Amino acid sequence: MAIPDQLPCEAILESIADGVFTVDLDWNVTSFNQAATRITGVSRDEALGQKCWEVFHSSLCDGACALRACMDGAPPIGCKSIFIVRPDGEKVPVSISAAALHDAQGNLIGGVETFRDLSELHRLRREVERSHTFEDIVGKSPALDKIFGILPQVARSNATALILGESGTGKELFARALHNLSERAKGPFITVNCGALPETLLESELFGYKAGAFTDAKRDKPGRFHQAKGGTIFLDEIGDMPMSLQVKLLRVLQDKTYEPLGSVRSETTDARVVAATNHDLASLVAEGRFRQDLYYRLNVVQMTLPPCGIDVRTCHYWSTIACAA
Repeated sequence: MAIPDQLPCEAILESIADGVFTVDLDWNVTSFNQAATRITGVSRDEALGQKCWEVFHSSLCDGACALRACMDGAPPIGCKSIFIVRPDGEKVPVSISAAALHDAQGNLIGGVETFRDLSELHRLRREVERSHTFEDIVGKSPALDKIFGILPQVARSNATALILGESGTGKELFARALHNLSERAKGPFITVNCGALPETLLESELFGYKAGAFTDAKRDKPGRFHQAKGGTIFLDEIGDMPMSLQVKLLRVLQDKTYEPLGSVRSETTDARVVAATNHDLASLVAEGRFRQDLYYRLNVVQMTLPPCGIDVRTCHYWSTIACAA
């Protein structure tokens, strides 16, 4: 396939969900995409030709400008959280990345900055504070701040996620945050507690059953994976799942297929799986109580929540998703 010499840059910029703008050496805005208009409330025509600080009124415009630092020789800056002020006075939290622009000969010609609206993330953060009195952790824990920093990227990745943490650390709230910040937000969010039901009931709860599958099965009943199509299924206490069901869950993660009880036909699901546990799954694997292949399938993206009131730094992100903000 032939590759064009020049890509339609304007069309590419307009297709990006994040705001993007560029400036020349005099700090005049030279490009401004639709997402930038949506986030800032400033139209493209109003922004072009204006000084960037006249458009954004950000918390960095008074001296600590990330774009200026890059144009002065600093390496590209990524995922820096700031506020911008819209024309109506509303403060909008955003995550920015900045880099210098050079021509083909390596001469500095300006700078580019991308920014992502974090308003929804901040709303969820306030909800966590209100619902679980996490104020001291949110305000003081670098680990939790780091998790909040990667939540938008994890949410948009659609990858299977594993949330680890002690009881009471808000694992379900973070699972809901991943759902609400994802492209599946309009779909269902289905929760199943894998440790609250015996094996037979858990299997029918997850995968459903057909009429006649057992004595009381008078009619077909769809399972939670069926209900979660187009959305997210949250498997809480995954470490308590019986080994026999772990095999069936592995098939769902590998092939997106499962069989309801009493059925001879496979069904499909496109639900995103988010799992959580307060167990050390690696230790359970070593003890032969949890399948290693399932652990690897679940552990694509891992977030470890710090214990309430304790400052820890155990949070890591295992995917190849770049911080695109």
